[in-house]
Amino acid sequence: MLIIPVKEGENIDRALKRYKRKFDRTKTMRMLRARKQFTKPSVAKRAQKIKASYIQRLRTQEEVG
Repeated sequence: MLIIPVKEGENIDRALKRYKRKFDRTKTMRMLRARKQFTKPSVAKRAQKIKASYIQRLRTQEEVG
């Protein structure tokens, strides 16, 4: 459960924006959408390898250039 303390005199829109930001960071919706459909382990592993190689490529480019 997310708790957002609202300060005295704070605009409700600002508090709502903080709530939405905090909710996005918990990745709740991402997990719900991922659970909706089954992903084969081989497909998940392949996607993880592709993501890792992409990140590795970015880091090597940072070191070189």
